[in-house]
Amino acid sequence: QVQLVESGGGLVQPGGSLRLSCAASGSIFSINTMGWYRQAPGEQRELVATITSGGSTNYADSVKGRFTLSRDNTKNTVYLQMNSLKPEDTAVYYCNYQRFGGYREYWGQGTQVTVSS
Repeated sequence: QVQLVESGGGLVQPGGSLRLSCAASGSIFSINTMGWYRQAPGEQRELVATITSGGSTNYADSVKGRFTLSRDNTKNTVYLQMNSLKPEDTAVYYCNYQRFGGYREYWGQGTQVTVSS
């Protein structure tokens, strides 16, 4: 019903920047929350940031001041601008979508982000 296509991952040096994009298609509801989660090797998936259709954001403490989440409702796309990247940011990043008040959520396929010298 909802498809999420991610792009923008890659290899970057510490202190560098990347921008991830997630484009949603299918049965998109106007009121929803989208965001990014990440999972490092051997670790559990954790919240990075979320944003509502109204623009309210929520960030993990570890990324506050470095990452910025935004969305273009016309394009049904969210963007995660990642600055001052650290090796600890290395993970597979997954896009997430959930309709407001909905019980069902959707996930992207994941995109690898590697921060290393």
